[in-house]
Amino acid sequence: MKDARIDRRLFLRGIGGVTAGVAAATTLSACGTGTSRASAGGGKGGKTVVVRDSGGSYGAALQKAIYTPFTQETGISVKVLNLDDAPLLAQIKQGRPQCDLINNSMMSHTKYVKQDALEALDLDRVKSVKSAKIPENQITDHAIGSSFYGACMAYRTDAFGGKKPESWADFWDTGAFQGGRSMCNPDGDLPELEFALLADGVPMDKLYPLDVERAFEVLTRLRSDIKKFWDSGPLPGVLLSRQEVTMSTVWDGRIADLQKQGVPVARQLNGMRRQFQGYAIAKGAANMDAAYKLMDFSLRAESQAALAKAFPSNPASAAAYTMLTNEERSQLAGAPEYYDKGFDTDIDWWLKNESAVTKRWLEWARG
Repeated sequence: MKDARIDRRLFLRGIGGVTAGVAAATTLSACGTGTSRASAGGGKGGKTVVVRDSGGSYGAALQKAIYTPFTQETGISVKVLNLDDAPLLAQIKQGRPQCDLINNSMMSHTKYVKQDALEALDLDRVKSVKSAKIPENQITDHAIGSSFYGACMAYRTDAFGGKKPESWADFWDTGAFQGGRSMCNPDGDLPELEFALLADGVPMDKLYPLDVERAFEVLTRLRSDIKKFWDSGPLPGVLLSRQEVTMSTVWDGRIADLQKQGVPVARQLNGMRRQFQGYAIAKGAANMDAAYKLMDFSLRAESQAALAKAFPSNPASAAAYTMLTNEERSQLAGAPEYYDKGFDTDIDWWLKNESAVTKRWLEWARG
């Protein structure tokens, strides 16, 4: 299982928010153990910053919405490195990081901090944080959240005689809401213990620390109705489209795409689990000043809004949503009218317990 969970989730759920033209405009070339690409336009005076991201259509969207405009404004060229956590951490420990700025999950950033692999941030050099209105709990000593994806419920609108599931309790109620279910396995995302506890009446603000025993008891009640465990972003949509299930957990960015294809589905954001992506600076970064400038630029509200237009990504910036049309905003789970319906993943709890929970989940799934 990869540490860069959110990165991989973003990569897998690149659902057409970026055109083929944008992807084709991204120049790829081998660089070390990862992949590097240079921002269009080049830098003035030879200034460069190297940023790590996960590539794919998400990387292409970053190129369009962030890197190219940054180079045009500052004259600093952006080189991109697609590298997994393990080799990047090894480079940092050796004092030779290939990248300066790291775009990664906040969970991965927390792991990096525990290994002394990130620079402590000088927030006075990231002035956009205040104007962008980024949630305070996503501003840490070493990393700042820039976007999130939400895990939520998707359902067929033609399956329940006009009734709409409103909660995770409804997801578990196969009497009132008949049909098969699908949930993720640990190759797709964190085990969905929170949803089981919400279904059993635990309030969102009382979820953590998770009651693992209770969660598995609740999961067991639904086990016979779970027809398939999904491990990639497209699969819930496939199962719903084929009517193999009537409800599934899903990444929120998938639903709008399915609806455009004419699939009778909708999402329910009550009890959505948020996981954030963010920026940090590698310990010993060679281009520290440029890294701060790119971080500051990337966290601007207008930059996050531009990225949301290019990829189904929910800005961390509350101000970014005011820069989107009503139609664009309505598709995003981070919009003000939806935000309070969900909760933030407790990273510290999962870092301590993910391995044990995953082992137990695999045993439970095998029956």
